Amino acid sequence: MTNTPEKRTLTRRALLQQSAALGAIAVTGAGFIAAPNAAWALEVTAISEHQMVTLLQMARDIYPHDQVADEYYVVAVKGYDSTENKAFVAEGVAKLDALAQQTGAASYVDTKWEDNRVALLKQIEDDAFFQTIRGGLVTGLYNQKAVWPIFGYEGESFSMGGYIHRGFDDINWL
Repeated sequence: MTNTPEKRTLTRRALLQQSAALGAIAVTGAGFIAAPNAAWALEVTAISEHQMVTLLQMARDIYPHDQVADEYYVVAVKGYDSTENKAFVAEGVAKLDALAQQTGAASYVDTKWEDNRVALLKQIEDDAFFQTIRGGLVTGLYNQKAVWPIFGYEGESFSMGGYIHRGFDDINWL
């Protein structure tokens, strides 16, 4: 009889139960983040789960839109999960967590109030880390065609003759 370790598998049901118990975003294991109340999950490969969750929370705090689901923010920050960005993200998240620890929180993500997290971000707003994340979010978040209807943007109109005959004079608020 050989002494082989038992292989652990995570079923969909177990994942959902575990995620629901943890809250809005669950770090469920090695390299895997899931949303218990939505249909998305994310596998991280180069950076840690904590770093990805921190980037996601930063994105929500920098460009807060309650009507925009986490899955769109995830798409916007997923590009930072690369070996090229690994040290950059690790250093930036560590600095942000250190600032949070000075306020009594365990980390930036564990800082309960949005106003407190924004105050932490303001302390690093001149850093390359913050500027890179903020700048990447402008295109990473707002260039997703799936979010355009949420903001009432219909997309480009050049191919349809411009805005003159496509909503230019839609002034229903007067």
